[in-house]
Amino acid sequence: MTLQQRYDTILDYFSKTQPTADTELEFSSVFQLLIAVVLSAQCTDKRVNAVTPALFAAYPTPQKMALAEYDDVYEYIKSVSYPNAKSRHIVDLSKMIMSDFHGDVPDNMESLTQLPGVGRKTANVIMAVAFTKNAMPVDTHVYRVSHRLGLVNKRHNTPYKVEQELIRHIPNNMLSRAHHWLLLHGRYICKSLKPQCTKCPFNDYCPKKMDGSKL
Repeated sequence: MTLQQRYDTILDYFSKTQPTADTELEFSSVFQLLIAVVLSAQCTDKRVNAVTPALFAAYPTPQKMALAEYDDVYEYIKSVSYPNAKSRHIVDLSKMIMSDFHGDVPDNMESLTQLPGVGRKTANVIMAVAFTKNAMPVDTHVYRVSHRLGLVNKRHNTPYKVEQELIRHIPNNMLSRAHHWLLLHGRYICKSLKPQCTKCPFNDYCPKKMDGSKL
């Protein structure tokens, strides 16, 4: 099986079994998605979805969030990881959205990554999910699964390198869905500590024990 055949086989399976894969974060606006993604860093979507309803009820827009005090926001998100830093980030990014972007979440990498707490992965999520742009966010799940399934090799040892390699082989119009496919596969099947290999549809030709792949 060539590398491109491996990509085609895996993508074909996901296309047939999960044609409408999407984020599991809950939100009702682009701004709320941005806040949820920032909160989800090193935290589960389940935990984020538990805290955001009350947070968004109090601060539903960047206008409202920009006026919030860090300590007040902290009380809503204190059960997520790194709540002190994240409370500052979401208030400060809201202020920047108001001052620099006329109250609208920007839709491009350069502008998004100017916002406090927003890195390349978060920006890619916003572009892919909120603005339906062709983008490939690489989180820990996508990074791990890409290596285990042999879609990338050990030379691709940073999220950015993995992102660029995936973009080379995945059609543009599938990038956003492919991100969700790989993420969800990593979340529920190809887990970090206890991968469910017997439940994996790719187990017969998974190269996870071959040279060049990463567990």
